[in-house]
This record gives sequence, C-alpha cells and structure tokens, in this order.
Amino acid sequence: MAEINVDVLVIGAGPTGLGAAKRLQQTNLASWLIVDSNQTPGGLASTDVTPEGFLYDVGGHVIFSHYKYFDDCINEALPQESDWYTHQRVSYVRFQDGWVPYPFQNNIAVLDPEERARCLEDLVDAALEARVRHPSDKPKNFDEWNTRNVGNRLNEIFMRPYNFKVWAVPTTKMNATWVGERVAAPNVKLLVRNAVLGKVAGGWGPNSTFRFPAHGGTGGIWIAVAKTLDSKKTRFGEKGTVAKVDAGKKKVHLKDGTVVNYRSLISTMSIDHLAESMGDTKLQQMCKPLFYSSTNVVGVGIRGERPSRIGDKCWLYFVEDNCPFYRATIFSNYSPHNQPTASVELATQQLANGAKPASSQPKPGPYWSVMLEVSESAYKPVRHATLLADCLAGLVSTQLLAPGDEVVSTYVRRFDHGYPTPSVERDAALAEALPYLQDKGILSRGRFGAWKYEVGNQDHSFMQGVEAVDNAISGGIELTVNNPDFVNSRSNTERRLTHFENLRN
Repeated sequence: MAEINVDVLVIGAGPTGLGAAKRLQQTNLASWLIVDSNQTPGGLASTDVTPEGFLYDVGGHVIFSHYKYFDDCINEALPQESDWYTHQRVSYVRFQDGWVPYPFQNNIAVLDPEERARCLEDLVDAALEARVRHPSDKPKNFDEWNTRNVGNRLNEIFMRPYNFKVWAVPTTKMNATWVGERVAAPNVKLLVRNAVLGKVAGGWGPNSTFRFPAHGGTGGIWIAVAKTLDSKKTRFGEKGTVAKVDAGKKKVHLKDGTVVNYRSLISTMSIDHLAESMGDTKLQQMCKPLFYSSTNVVGVGIRGERPSRIGDKCWLYFVEDNCPFYRATIFSNYSPHNQPTASVELATQQLANGAKPASSQPKPGPYWSVMLEVSESAYKPVRHATLLADCLAGLVSTQLLAPGDEVVSTYVRRFDHGYPTPSVERDAALAEALPYLQDKGILSRGRFGAWKYEVGNQDHSFMQGVEAVDNAISGGIELTVNNPDFVNSRSNTERRLTHFENLRN
C-alpha cells in the first residue's frame, strides 16, 4: 500500500480546489496534493461536448469577478486577447407572450397599464410600511422579504412562481440572509418615474458585462488553470477517487489503495457526501437540515441562421408553466466555437414540433444552440422520460423555436447536487457543521462544501480555496465564506492583496 505525506490535501478540482492548489503552488510554503475523481478538472464549472460538436456548460456560467487575485490567475491561464469574448448582458423575462427586460421588478414600465398600476400600488404600500417598521423586525423567510421589497402583486406574478421554478422549493422555506446582490431590490422613486415615463431601467448587477472563453466553454478555463499546476501534485480520475476520509488519523484512503497522510484537509466535495465518506454519524445528523435541488441541463442544436427573434440575447428567464425550464441560454451567442462550423454536415434528428424530417441525409449548417435548465426536487419532480420532448414543446410555445426548425443535436444531463438551497434551517446547520469539521483540521469549502449559494459563483468559489489555504498555513482570515455581504457589496473596492503577496514583495 503506497503512502503519501503532505501538509495540505485538497479534495476536488473544481474552481475551489483549483484556487487552493494555485495558492499552495504560489506560496511554496507547504507540501500539497490535489485529487479528483474526474479525469478532467472543472467540477460543476465543466463543459460537455456532444458527438455532433455542440458544447454545453454544466448550467449557466459566465465570468465576472469581485477579486483581482482571481482575475490575475484566470488571465495567466488564458492570457491572449483572442482567448476571450466580452459581452454586454442582454437578458429578458418571458411574461404573458412578451419580453420584459431583466430584472423584472425594475422594469414594470413595459407591462400593460392595468398590471403596471397594480404593481405600483403595492410597491408604494410596501415602501410606506417599511418606513414605520422597527429595524429589529427582520423578514422570517424569502417570501416575506419579497413582499416587503416589491409588494404583493410583483411577488404574486413573478417573484414567488419564478423562484419556485428555480429553486424547486417554496419561497416560504428559504431564508432571506442570502439575498445580497443576487436579487434586485427596486428603487421605488426611480421605478415610479420610469413607469410614468415608460422607460426601461438600465443594467443591474455584477454580470451586466461578462467574459466567456473563445474555446472549450467554461470548462476550458479550469482545464487551463489546472495546466499551470505542477502535474506531479495532481491525481485525477481513478487514482484521485476518495474511498474514505479518516479524520481521526488524518488519512484519506484513495480508491487505488493509496493512503494520503495530511496535516490540513481542504475538502470541496459536498458536505453531506463528506460526512458519509467520514462515516461520521454526528456530522451526518448535522447535515440533515441542508436542502438542495437537482439540475437537469438540456441542450438543443439547430440548423439554420440564428433567427432575428433571438438576436444577441444572452440568457432568458421563464416564470410561467408553458415550459419546464426556468432559464434558456443562447449558448451559440457566447462563442462561435460553441457549435460546429457551417461546413460540417449533420442529419436532422427531428423537427422542433416532434415531427420526423423529410430527409435524414446529412447536410451543412450554419448552426446555433440553446441550453436549458430545469430544476428538480421532492417539491418539484421531473418526468425524465419526457423531459427532452417537454423542453422542445416549451421552446416552441415560448417562440424560441419555430415548429419546423431542424434539430440536429440534443443533450440531456442530470446533476444531483445542482443548487445549495439557502433554506430557513441552513444557517443554523452550517454554524454547527463547519466549525465541527474545522476542529478536526478540515475546511469544507466551495459551492456545496460551504453550502453558501451567495458566495457560490466561480470567483467566490476560487477565492474560498485561496483563503482556505491562507487559513490553514497561517491562520489567515477567510473573508469570502464568512462575510458574503462584504465581498459582494459595491463598497468593497479594495480588491485585496493577500498576506503572502505582501511577504513575497
């Protein structure tokens, strides 16, 4: 039985694990190893390629950043201007057979006059109630937060049904501590002014401008980052699969029989799976209140020029029940390399309305593609046998596809752990589980390791890994996982230099 001794072991080669490994390599102050059961790094930020040559990410990912350190690492991995495309977000909400600019609650000016008036009345009522509410009176859940911020009508027609479609859990079962920059709280004065003038609100949020890699989809970023690491300190695939974590002896048993002895462990596997791999019944009990939804990603490749109704749209939201998906990303708009070139000849598999094509002979493009996301949970089950057909019908009913459009490629993949739900019980569970692990020398970090969706973007996740290393080596502060509101706030302009950068300079 082979044994490896390291100061820091990193489990998982998604953005968090790669951030940790990058930091360990940069500081050169501790021996380390990173392991992952997947042969290709990227985790939940990876990209699949269909046999026909269409690329699809594991859900809707774009690159925008709260950290200079993250920017520097990404730019080192993909340094050429030609490595990237930069986009201005063009995003809409499908509502009553029309398109409302995103975010919906800031753009009620485009609704019909009667609906606009009802929304404004409730917004004003909510604003007046907020003026006399005691500061200690906090919303009990996300549904109450929505009512207080956007009023009853907007909550009824958009916030409540849309968020159920995304999270696959009622908003009454979600807390309100995660919201931060994730949900736009409207400026009532500006909203009223825009409604009177019939004016659309400007861009909102940190992803109003975003970058996307020219080649390889989002997964291409993390493959490139992994290539900057010392390959002797990486174990991916079968030889990197964790079989058991022995926290008492500080050993990790890998599936190939190798035992890794560590001083500190940074785990990016989901905390519930970590508890199982540890065989720790106490931790398993702590994790029971944690709730998650699964994500079904459906991709459709279409022959033909991108239609004018699609234009330069990036991603689109769907609140109504005439389609199963809550978001559609026009993935071909992100990069011309996300689909085959026009010279590639592909057969038509079916028409968008489910009919058989007139001919099955391969013929050339051009091609474009759309990527759909469908959430799933015990509260919101999914019919897997008919999911693709239901999504195609939804694309037609929402007018993203015409009935006779030629479908040349399809892709369906389910991810069991899709969204870490900020449930009402979450914060109390994490307040017990994360320190419990830290007392054992384990930092559980990342999208499902720390279970904090509000710091679960790629930049956040990467920096969780970086800051975990600083903490493990020198007791450094973990700003991201412990202070989500600060790192997400617009007042956070320091784009901080880290302790070890200062030491090295």
